[in-house]
Amino acid sequence: QEDLEALIAEFQSLDAKKTQVIESSCPPPSPRLNGSLSAHPEKDELILFGGEYFNGQKTYLYNELYVYNIRKNSWSKVEIPNPPPRRCAHQAAAVPTAGGQLWVFGGEFASPNGEQFYHYKDLWVLHLATKTWEQIKASGGPSGRSGHRMVACKRQLIVFGGFHESARDYIYYNDVYAFNLDSFTWSKLVPSGIGPAPRSGCQMATTPEGSIIIYGGYSKQRIKKDVDKGTLHTDMFLLKTEGAGKEEDKWAWSRLNPSGVKPTPRSGFSVAIGPNNRSLLFGGVHDEEEEESIEGDFFNDIYFYDMGKNRWFPGQLKGPKSEKRKRRRGRQAEAEGAEDEDMEKQHPQGPVEIVKEVVAEDGTVMTIKQVISGPAEEKERSESEEEEDGALSQQVEPCPRSNAMLAVKHGILYVYGGMFEVGDRQFTLSDLYSIDLHKMEEWKVLVEMDPKAQEWLEESESDEEEDDTEGAEGGEEEEESSEEESEDEGGEEQHPSVQPDEKHEDYLSRTEQYWIKLARSNMGPDAKEKKVVKVAHAMAKTFYEDSV
Repeated sequence: QEDLEALIAEFQSLDAKKTQVIESSCPPPSPRLNGSLSAHPEKDELILFGGEYFNGQKTYLYNELYVYNIRKNSWSKVEIPNPPPRRCAHQAAAVPTAGGQLWVFGGEFASPNGEQFYHYKDLWVLHLATKTWEQIKASGGPSGRSGHRMVACKRQLIVFGGFHESARDYIYYNDVYAFNLDSFTWSKLVPSGIGPAPRSGCQMATTPEGSIIIYGGYSKQRIKKDVDKGTLHTDMFLLKTEGAGKEEDKWAWSRLNPSGVKPTPRSGFSVAIGPNNRSLLFGGVHDEEEEESIEGDFFNDIYFYDMGKNRWFPGQLKGPKSEKRKRRRGRQAEAEGAEDEDMEKQHPQGPVEIVKEVVAEDGTVMTIKQVISGPAEEKERSESEEEEDGALSQQVEPCPRSNAMLAVKHGILYVYGGMFEVGDRQFTLSDLYSIDLHKMEEWKVLVEMDPKAQEWLEESESDEEEDDTEGAEGGEEEEESSEEESEDEGGEEQHPSVQPDEKHEDYLSRTEQYWIKLARSNMGPDAKEKKVVKVAHAMAKTFYEDSV
């Protein structure tokens, strides 16, 4: 703990050397997960803060602030003196006060080897109009934690749950705290009724009436020495106040029993508030524990919870409407309300599993299992209909992932980053997608994933780097320089281009030897020939499809 505190203090002394605000345009942020993405309350901007990245050997923590300009589809980095220390798994809530404020509470810092954790209990506010960070020192707040949830509710910030982990033990919380945005004071709420069991990573949303909804989450218990049992929660609760949001108000827990189609059990999902009084949940992972290992099914689906109707339903993509379809349906024949009901009725007849193969820059073939929450017949029918209508036959969508960052602005959902696993390898993402939640027609790719940003170091490679602690300290800078190097290398060698109207099999037979040579150099001399050829063909196919 002392070592981590010393490391944090060292980072803060480096941050303290910054004396002025520097705003500069930049490429999209490097891959990360467990950061926060927040919609600016008054501008068409998204604010990304913090997060983490693991490359197989080292854990990197961030405290950079990035701003995404929605209209220009461009990123800028904003360096502000005396920011909060580096962290991930914190919470951020934006409020419209004084030109916009972003409040940040808690989170964690990890040692470079990812084995020690420091949990924050500090509260910060970013004044968006003046671009200044301020630490709010108020007593009586929650203990240090990460994985908690925080929402703005009337003139308060409400914090629920989370966990604290040390080298020896861990604890999950189900306590509730309120921070008053007028008096700048903390109070611990003592609601009546039976509330949720302790958990982290749940869904927390504010209703228009000022109540709080809690769904799902994850916790674990020690059942015997060195044996932990994880629980995926799927229950739902309402935390209601009788008053007008004052500190002395009485709060009460009650259990919710929603109708409709609930999300399948999962952890690591991301949440946001959508239009029409709905909260939403995206992605996540369901870990299946085998005898020797844990294998995760990752998701990229959306579930909506209608707060007014106390009803869950899966978000179904309708596909882009072609002229034919518009004529067939007539002009706005259906009222919006009826369309909503349709969305709710289209619940799945059973999940469909799709298996994709993706090739990383180093030649690793990843098999991604994707569970689509829609009936197969419906999917086939709509696909053939799209081709018939001349619409796009192949729909773009974010790959399945957990721990992504979400924000909603003007009814459009933005999904940034996150991670998925293949075997022992973790892939951390840096892509950005959007979807119009009013129309639910199609995903749009705003930033594609850069395969060059994927770095994975096996543990055996770490011997020569054991003494190198710069990983934790160098964070972003080190990553950026290594990305630049790999880009330079990539610039030297151009893959054979696809000729106009060239078929895939013709391209493969013309360039096969090139791809085999590239695959062999990536996989090393000990790789089996059969596997080298398989990887080479997969790389060629990926490049061909990207080109056409």
